Amino acid sequence: MAHPFRIAFVGVDHPHGAGWRELLLNLGDEVEIAAIVPRYGGSLASLEERNAGAARFATVDDLLAGGQFDGAIVALPNNEGPEAVVKLARAGKHVLAEKPVARSAEEARPIIDAVREGGVAFQSGYTWRYDDGANRMRDMVADGRFGKVISLEMTFVTSDVTRRGPSHYLFDPQVSGVGYFNWLACHYLDLMTYVLEQSVVGITARTGVFGDTPIEMEDGGVALLDLSGGGLVTFIGGYWLPRWAGEAHWCLRGSKRWVHWDPNRQGTGGVLEIHGPKPQWHAMEETFVLPSDSTKGYGGRQGLALVRDWLDAARSGGRPCRNTPESLAGTLAIIDTILRASAEGRRIECKIG
Repeated sequence: MAHPFRIAFVGVDHPHGAGWRELLLNLGDEVEIAAIVPRYGGSLASLEERNAGAARFATVDDLLAGGQFDGAIVALPNNEGPEAVVKLARAGKHVLAEKPVARSAEEARPIIDAVREGGVAFQSGYTWRYDDGANRMRDMVADGRFGKVISLEMTFVTSDVTRRGPSHYLFDPQVSGVGYFNWLACHYLDLMTYVLEQSVVGITARTGVFGDTPIEMEDGGVALLDLSGGGLVTFIGGYWLPRWAGEAHWCLRGSKRWVHWDPNRQGTGGVLEIHGPKPQWHAMEETFVLPSDSTKGYGGRQGLALVRDWLDAARSGGRPCRNTPESLAGTLAIIDTILRASAEGRRIECKIG
């Protein structure tokens, strides 16, 4: 039996840190956390007792000098993520990086060369690329079942700023760079490019602070994206709900069918409401319910599939995962352009993806 894949966990108290470590338990003896780099001021508040004996290092440099590990899960603030990922990749260590990794596309681009030079497997934390409902829609698009893609409407609204408090590092522009769009909207903006497989060629947007808690970055907004195939994407969302909660919906419309996707419907793994053609008297209508997910850890079933893809890529010589350094930088480029379009009050032409 091959030895367990040895993981160094960099950034113990990241908001999703405990979730990623719980996810690894689903893999049993396939993996072990062999080392930790606390960061976040050295805090270990969320460190589990089962991982308390792992070797500890103060910095990534110290980890590389003295750690025995095969790959690293990097869960750092955006101002620290790119440098850590580049150092690890250039040292030949496989990397799974919690999204969005960087404050901007420019800061993320060195990761592309470092991963290529190091010949390592790179994965980012965009788990929705591994969701069954999202992949079924992607297959529908690829099969031509939508006909021409006319529009995609996305909504993603979540808990307001007061849940974490305005002093949280997520709302510090020096640390995080961008607010809501970099932390949450990024999930669906990334998934859009994966499902539709089209470039974004123009962006109009309005972002800002719309809630009643002042912060130094946007708490949400709306964006209109023009697709290379002639269709439109609208996105609206923000930190706008007055409790720990979330609402997320898609509606993808084509010339031959339209589909409503409710990815988080209670008691299911997501629901696709499919409305097809009506050539004569009988319309194609289907409600496709995906099985519920009991997988523990960050991202559940889709998170586990993401980690398995990374591990397989690492053991297969560093082949690309479903998330790549290029797709990571592309998502950040969309976000950068959304913020720029809002700041300048105009449509910006681009070619992203």
